[in-house]
Amino acid sequence: MRVLIIGGNGTIGKKVSAYFNKGHEVLIAGRNSGNLLVDIKSSESIKQMFEEVGKVDAILCIAGEAKWDTFKNLQEEDYYIGFESKLMGQVNIVRIGQSYLNSNGSITLTTGILADDPVEKTASAAMVNGAIHSFVKAASLELIGRLRLNVVSAGLVEDAVDKYRDYFPGHNPVSMNKVVNGYVRSVMGKDHGQIIRIYE
Repeated sequence: MRVLIIGGNGTIGKKVSAYFNKGHEVLIAGRNSGNLLVDIKSSESIKQMFEEVGKVDAILCIAGEAKWDTFKNLQEEDYYIGFESKLMGQVNIVRIGQSYLNSNGSITLTTGILADDPVEKTASAAMVNGAIHSFVKAASLELIGRLRLNVVSAGLVEDAVDKYRDYFPGHNPVSMNKVVNGYVRSVMGKDHGQIIRIYE
């Protein structure tokens, strides 16, 4: 398979990339590193990336950012960070990327536990994650027979504990192997329109 991983050098992305590198052709795209550079906030940048890549069998997006701050401090422009990057960035990857998939291909997006179990300072991030879940469930209804679309939603992952532990008191870190298997399930399995939750 020819697999495009957007964000393939990130905390989760590098582990997913390492898995698919065993037996598949992996292309990594990122904002600052990878085989290709892409700014997912820009539809033109996304289109240019796909033009360079050509046809692929699977597209995985493990990228996107959102502002973390108290609800009191969040300003209107802070919400647009997550809206333009993690939400519309991933929506546009599906919207544009569908034309670059081989038959029976798949697209996998990424969210996180905040959609279902938010913590303090995540009003913006939780909003974006929940919106992506709704988008995948709705868009997948119109993609049956054309491609498979899923989203992997993980809890606090082992490799990010040092960075995020203070935000998630009492949360049990999720093993990286379990998270990687969520992406494997989406790409190699038959799931369509699913939120693949990995919270334990």
